[in-house]
Amino acid sequence: MLTSPDATATLPTAHALVALTGVCGAGLSLGALKVRGIGLGSAGVLFVALAAGSLGLRFDHEVLDFLRELGLMLFVFMMGLQLGPGFFASMRKAGFRLNLLAVLVVLTGGLCTWGYGALLAMPPGALAGLFSGATTNTPSLGAAQQALLSVGAPAAQVALPALAYSASYPVGILGIIVCLLVLRNVFQIDMAAEGREFEASRHREEEPLVRQSVVVDNTHLDGLPLRDLPGRQETAVMISRIQRAGATEVYTATEDTIVRTGDFLLLVGTESNIEKFQRVVGAPADHDLMKTPGPVSFRRVVVTNRKILGKTISETGIDEVHGVTVTRIVRAGVEMTAVPGIRLQFGDLLHVVGDSKGIEGAAKQLGDSLATLNATQFIPVFIGLSLGVLAGLVPMTVPGLSSPLRLGLAGGPLVVAILLGRLGRLGPLVWHMPANTNAAFRELGIALFLAAVGLGAGPKFVATIVSRDGMLWAAGAVVVTMLPLLLVGAIARKGLRMNFIDICGLLSGSMTDPPALAFANNLAGSDSPSVAYATVYPLTMLCRILVAQVLVLLLS
Repeated sequence: MLTSPDATATLPTAHALVALTGVCGAGLSLGALKVRGIGLGSAGVLFVALAAGSLGLRFDHEVLDFLRELGLMLFVFMMGLQLGPGFFASMRKAGFRLNLLAVLVVLTGGLCTWGYGALLAMPPGALAGLFSGATTNTPSLGAAQQALLSVGAPAAQVALPALAYSASYPVGILGIIVCLLVLRNVFQIDMAAEGREFEASRHREEEPLVRQSVVVDNTHLDGLPLRDLPGRQETAVMISRIQRAGATEVYTATEDTIVRTGDFLLLVGTESNIEKFQRVVGAPADHDLMKTPGPVSFRRVVVTNRKILGKTISETGIDEVHGVTVTRIVRAGVEMTAVPGIRLQFGDLLHVVGDSKGIEGAAKQLGDSLATLNATQFIPVFIGLSLGVLAGLVPMTVPGLSSPLRLGLAGGPLVVAILLGRLGRLGPLVWHMPANTNAAFRELGIALFLAAVGLGAGPKFVATIVSRDGMLWAAGAVVVTMLPLLLVGAIARKGLRMNFIDICGLLSGSMTDPPALAFANNLAGSDSPSVAYATVYPLTMLCRILVAQVLVLLLS
């Protein structure tokens, strides 16, 4: 059978695609296998790729380099977009202390790596791979390889980080789990009591929004519009419904509604703020305005109209035009009162109160399109990726380093994505991505990166892993993983009296390790450790990327 020249040229490409997709599929299948709730996750791709490479599967080095950098860039950029809206908020209050402790874990791990390497005269690439694997942080592995390329390291040295990573990664996962168990036993933690205390502290820090009916008995307020009532701005209390004295129906309360003595008002806000505002207005009423008949209903409306993004609620004129009131906003999972000065962002969920016609008009003005909300805006994504690559190329001169420090393709897209995710919108560009789409791109990116890394290092994997160097890397991972965690865990518990639920999330997040988080959640009997994990994750990721580069540049 004859084969055309075009078909012959296509065969190598087809073979390469079949091999790559097969490695990724088999690796993700391996990662999905769990023993007592613990699995390799995406790291399974790396081990399958290493095995395939050691068995003779070969790829063109330029193709592998491209896939490695593309996958890494996609992964960190999508992660930054997801974390951006809450990144700066995580630095406030208790979040600042958690992030400070997480950075201490990272820096202590870097010092342990450097000390271990100096003791045994290890090459920079191996140390960077040991640091990344022992701390289960894949983007820092990519940053280390880029740093080696920037100083002109030979190919054999560039392959070392992946080999050291693969030897130390399993130790890193087990080390985190062992540390949590050791800390629990040393400090004799009662997990049930810690859980109750954790929930109680969360309720103290984050008051939920509640409703309260009040009757106006302050005669000084008679004739004032709701917007001018004393204490409105200070307490951020919203008023959604009003029932006139002697009337049988309720009506929508807008900012221009005039209040009279004897009227009933429905307040929305935190319990403490409502109590303060109620003292000015009148007395609590048992009268439930939510059940009182009248031409008033409510609807949750999502903001998808680009023309109103960045405007305050008062600037949209929703209450004047449609006769409705916005009482609450849910943004990134956080519910808050809809004060008139708050600026709208894409994807905000508004609680709109009014008659059916007014609510429908408000919904049209706000957008309320699930199709638009779930659509992926690719133009902003590509612009953001380009900005991330450019940011990663900017050199930062640090005294004592042989070459300038760069954020690279691991740090540049991450920093830019966090900033764009926090900004949300710039002109007509909206940096919003549906959660499912974001997760899919992250999984694709990390699978491509790990497959390329494993296939590139595979030919030397078996010989290295059973060698003296492989054993030393695995032993070093015990030190690099456990010493920082035990030290910071003891400081947090003994010195700062932190709740063990927070400590579990802190230590798991400081290692950016999802399997450790899953174990911490099992240990706590809930997903409570996820709060501290998400708080420290973004800054920890950035610090690990930078420390991996510093290890390479400092020792090269």
